[in-house]
Amino acid sequence: MPGDLCPENDRCTLVPQMVTLTFDDAINIGNIDLYAEIFNKQRRNPNGCDIKGTFFVSHHYTNYSAVQNMHRLGHEIAAHSITHNDDESFWSDAGTEDWAREMAGSRLIIDKFSNITDNSVVGLRAPYLRVGGNRQFTMMEEQAFLYDSSITAPLRNPPLWPYTMYFKMPHRCHGNLQNCPTRSHAVWEMVMNELDRREDPTIDEDIAGCAMVDSCSNILSGDQFYNFLTHNFYRHFDQNRAPLGLFFHAAWLKNNPEYLDAFLYWVDEVLESHPEAYFITMTQVIQWIQNPVSVYSAKNYAPWQEKCSPGPRTNCLVANSCKLSTDELGGEAIRMHTCMRCPNKYPWLDDP
Repeated sequence: MPGDLCPENDRCTLVPQMVTLTFDDAINIGNIDLYAEIFNKQRRNPNGCDIKGTFFVSHHYTNYSAVQNMHRLGHEIAAHSITHNDDESFWSDAGTEDWAREMAGSRLIIDKFSNITDNSVVGLRAPYLRVGGNRQFTMMEEQAFLYDSSITAPLRNPPLWPYTMYFKMPHRCHGNLQNCPTRSHAVWEMVMNELDRREDPTIDEDIAGCAMVDSCSNILSGDQFYNFLTHNFYRHFDQNRAPLGLFFHAAWLKNNPEYLDAFLYWVDEVLESHPEAYFITMTQVIQWIQNPVSVYSAKNYAPWQEKCSPGPRTNCLVANSCKLSTDELGGEAIRMHTCMRCPNKYPWLDDP
């Protein structure tokens, strides 16, 4: 892995610092404006392309017209299940078939109702980050998923690069309830490196890291959040340039304008002062690992220039608003927005 070569020599300085911003759960009227503010088409990577994010979309209450637009803008859409089953143990214990219904089913719904025809929905994240062990990863191989991003690596220096499941995981299975795979699987793991949330990183206090940014419970002010982001950026940048993953639920930023301001200020500062830093999608990180180029060549690196800076939306300016129900949800009436024809029933597990 490129990062492992860094401590002994200066090769690290040639490696771009990749940053992945991810958001979990439904995309809808509650967060579309937040995403438009973050990805405002003014924030550009050093290659001149808009910064990109990865969205792990759960089905219930998702607006598929909005998903279609996110995909059009070059963001990555990935699967986060149909039901987002509240029983966390369900995900740890689910069989291969259950995982397929939830995740391959979710991908079917996304592809059909967001009109995504380029086979780009290749990643998934387990709800509650409850990994499903060998059964989940067997399903991923059978259903041709490229990567998982549900496994948390304990806080460590240097942080980990993404790895494949061909070999033993390079860290312990973190979390007392986790069910990590124990066999070889042809799947990438976009590992969730825990972030260092110490107030003063120079003091060696023993505070556990946090994987989802919104679970870093000691962030109480915008200034604290800015310092936290800056410290973790340099932990990656100065050590081995492992991709920095910042994993969010939209509501955390939406409900805390002070955090959002600090976050946007930090993103702008990184883009302005670091020509080595690229905010890209999970799949774009894997493309780089499989075919690495130096910082100097990154500006012309084709996989990072796809859908570089799309213009305004020209089709489906008013989506179909489908009033639907399904027996599986006890007849609950749900509005589903899509640019495609309305289905007869609300898509669900047995009839995606």
